[in-house]
Amino acid sequence: MTPRMKLVGLAIAGYLFFALTSGPAHAQLLGHNYPGDNGLMSGSQAPPGWMLTAMYLDYDGDTLRGNDGESIAIDPEERGSLDVNSLAIGFNGVTEFKVLGANYGFMVFPAFTNNVFEAPILGLTEKVGTGLTDLYVQPINLGWHTERADFLAGLGIFAPTGRYEADADDNLGMGMWSFEIFGGTTVFLDKAKSWHFATTAFYETHTEKEDTDIKVGDILTLEGGVGGSFMQGAANAGLAYWAQWKVTDDEPGSELQPVFDALQLGRHRGYGFGPEITLPIATKKKLIALVNARYLWETGVRNQLEGSHFTLAVTFPIPSVKLQ
Repeated sequence: MTPRMKLVGLAIAGYLFFALTSGPAHAQLLGHNYPGDNGLMSGSQAPPGWMLTAMYLDYDGDTLRGNDGESIAIDPEERGSLDVNSLAIGFNGVTEFKVLGANYGFMVFPAFTNNVFEAPILGLTEKVGTGLTDLYVQPINLGWHTERADFLAGLGIFAPTGRYEADADDNLGMGMWSFEIFGGTTVFLDKAKSWHFATTAFYETHTEKEDTDIKVGDILTLEGGVGGSFMQGAANAGLAYWAQWKVTDDEPGSELQPVFDALQLGRHRGYGFGPEITLPIATKKKLIALVNARYLWETGVRNQLEGSHFTLAVTFPIPSVKLQ
């Protein structure tokens, strides 16, 4: 089982607008919550201890979808794409200290991103470069454990540490603070806890973007999976999923409001599913690391790019540090 992880920001597009093409176009203001970075046992907190996690993410968005799911492009041979490679190295601590009967935990995840914007529909073929993106901190992470279910709740904060300027085309951050509350559960389907189903909900709100009157609408994201455990519970395999909806309207600001009005933009949504596996690296007496891999295909996308996600995370327990 891997700890709850959130790869931050990624500056997939601080605000990526598909505007002023020869035909109808659609756009959305994206939030910080990157769907698909949690899967199996998303509602379970890691055991007490201190962990170091390195997480690599690759996103390939190759088709722009409109209000009705139609593919949008100026040239049918050039549909536009967005490739993102990011790396986060973070610390996750879970203590024995109890809050409302739950173990208290916390998390800090700085991240770096190398964004490649390849969007013929936008007239862009830009390599943004590599740099620090927005910082993710989880000051509150509470975990409860019962015989047949685990429960998780907490608060996450995205800080605008990545490079951002309102009119720039090389942003690595989103220029806004984001706050998410989350809660979830992992339900064990048998007494041996060999089979499980999990889902965790994240509700994200945002401040205005720096030096603008632009504000991203609230976003609801569900992440989880169904699968089984083996190797005495040290390994997992199954089907992971995510679902995301924009639940309030964007506020595009005075400069962009005419564009949004002209294009009659709808709220974005999307779903993803695919395989996930976690395997331990261990000696006979000691767990060295947990390796988690997940590949998710997007489907049902509206008003944004559709593609695929790959994440690879390696978590190292640090037994020499004991948290009270």
